[in-house]
Amino acid sequence: MYDVVTFGEAMVRLSPPHFQRLEQTQSLDVNVGGAELNVAVGVTRFGLKSAWVSKLPNNGLGYLIRNRAQQFGVDCSHIVWSDKGRAGIYFVEFGSSPRASSVLYDRANSAISMVQPGEIDWSKVLQGAKHFHTSGITPALSASAAQVVAEAMKAAKKANCTVSYDLNYRKKLWSPADAKKIQEPMMADVDILITTEEDTNVVFGIKEKDYETVAERLAKTFNFKIVAITLREDLSVWRNNWTAIAYQDGKIFRDRKYEVEIVDRVGAGDSFTAGFLYGWLKEKDVEKGVRYGNAFAALKHTLPGDFNWSTLEEVENQLKGAGLRISR
Repeated sequence: MYDVVTFGEAMVRLSPPHFQRLEQTQSLDVNVGGAELNVAVGVTRFGLKSAWVSKLPNNGLGYLIRNRAQQFGVDCSHIVWSDKGRAGIYFVEFGSSPRASSVLYDRANSAISMVQPGEIDWSKVLQGAKHFHTSGITPALSASAAQVVAEAMKAAKKANCTVSYDLNYRKKLWSPADAKKIQEPMMADVDILITTEEDTNVVFGIKEKDYETVAERLAKTFNFKIVAITLREDLSVWRNNWTAIAYQDGKIFRDRKYEVEIVDRVGAGDSFTAGFLYGWLKEKDVEKGVRYGNAFAALKHTLPGDFNWSTLEEVENQLKGAGLRISR
């Protein structure tokens, strides 16, 4: 039924406009975002069919999150609605060199942190699905959320879905030791690991002379079919270099480096995942996945909010070497 099913938390995002600090602002811009929902939204922009599974409070903030997801055509029919718990909120203060941007989380006691094993009928959700995706943020929310992630991944394998996992380490949610202890057993059910240049060292203690060797070691250690690593170079708060690599069967796939002028970098890694899954699912082509993911992520930097509003046509224009002149 679905090309991609994702599972995880989404939150309401509040941001002071015009580079203001939280303590000085008199208004807040409202967006919705969360790693797995960002991926579900992203693949719909490529024309794939996606479903996002989560647990939300049965109130206006829960409906706001659902409505924003449905706006993109993401199937939200498997959301678990709860009279307990709340919607997580996070605040983004946009900085400018030398002041970095910052994030403040207010997510304790969220509805999804209270999710329990057996609460979601994974056999129903995954029936006929091609691929399942989640990230390391979700098991960090609570012990029960970690159990449900493991349950979902095993159900996905049973349903003959391929599984991708973004390591997505968040130090404000758990320690490296806890992240390793909880996630290492889960890696047995992962086909595609997506990570950053930093997270694999923090969580798994894997560090090598270069990221190509890191990817190869990860694949051999955990028997992953594919390892993709996104690479960011901070030139300033609002100017970065961005690229990605992937490893499969002894071969490294690379793509061009994008110099991006940043409007909003939040969600760029999720956009890479969405673009990669599109290229890989359509043709089982890792090189195409890297190129589509890289371009989609680069374009995400130019758009406010967590979601990527770029189109398949715009991505393919980037792959052809689109210029910077005004499109008329």
